[in-house]
Amino acid sequence: MNWDDPTDATADEGLAGSAAERLVGSVADGEDQAVEAALRPKDLGEFIGQEKVREQLDLVLRAARARGATADHVLLSGAPGLGKTTLSMIIAAEMGAPIRITSGPAIQHAGDLAAILSSLQEGEVLFLDEIHRMSRPAEEMLYMAMEDFRVDVIVGKGPGATAIPLELPPFTLVGATTRAGLLPPPLRDRFGFTAHMEFYEPAELERVIHRSANLLDVEIDTVGAAEIAGRSRGTPRIANRLLRRVRDYAQVKADGVITREIAEAALKVYEVDARGLDRLDRGVLTALLKLFGGGPVGLSTLAVAVGEERETVEEVAEPFLVREGLLARTPRGRVATPAAWTHLGLTPPRHATAGNGQQDLFGA
Repeated sequence: MNWDDPTDATADEGLAGSAAERLVGSVADGEDQAVEAALRPKDLGEFIGQEKVREQLDLVLRAARARGATADHVLLSGAPGLGKTTLSMIIAAEMGAPIRITSGPAIQHAGDLAAILSSLQEGEVLFLDEIHRMSRPAEEMLYMAMEDFRVDVIVGKGPGATAIPLELPPFTLVGATTRAGLLPPPLRDRFGFTAHMEFYEPAELERVIHRSANLLDVEIDTVGAAEIAGRSRGTPRIANRLLRRVRDYAQVKADGVITREIAEAALKVYEVDARGLDRLDRGVLTALLKLFGGGPVGLSTLAVAVGEERETVEEVAEPFLVREGLLARTPRGRVATPAAWTHLGLTPPRHATAGNGQQDLFGA
């Protein structure tokens, strides 16, 4: 990726928009952000899931408080909607410090970062979302700020330019990224604690749903919560969004109580099936199976058949289909697995079930 090319950021924003428009998209829109603010846990004890991360982070924060020092810089990686922003706010709350929130795309010049850093208070938490999308000059300035709590501000241009050192108060940087592999090693190595956020198990999502239902004053039974959790793609943000849509259905079509039958009926209206696939996901699979016999087929051809942009299919639909074992990316193109045929109720051809139930990717 060319950090100086604004078309990269525009493309990413377009993909984010596509994901936010989907009920099962993991990107938060305006409504999600407002609701999440009310549903967010306030401390590590309330935070559900991510047990290893919570245990390790608790040790880091308790040790820092015992020393009377600021916490080490923290890097959180993982898919959108798993709680990175929530954890950053919990870190600030646990340390009794204010928090400043910004994002990598918003920092396109070193001066932008210098302005933020110079206004930080001692011990303040700076949350930098999508840190991998920060510009190179700002990234290089961040190295010194994280390590020495100092930045050099360049005044003037050319031979007469002067570097003025600016001392910074100790602060804690919490970086969040959905693409940890794009972070350069010098930046990654300056974080004292790194954690990868995993997708949630259905049982954990049920706890999330019950907690959210209580805060939203929604009555839901155990099997109703389990039905929503099973369609939430392992992501709390999606679970909360589905809960709100099922709540609406229950209030309009029933007595307001969410049962399994109500959840099934509501999510059928919103075209979210039992495995969490929506219209776009099923459209990709249907085209792959019915038009191309299960593949292999090139990504561009598949995107044209679905009527979507290539990037939308690759970045929005495919990751979940691959994770669910319904689609495989191969050197020859996209290939459907036997599970995809079964999920859509279709009979796979012989070559799709050859070799102990695995796709025969390189033979007829």
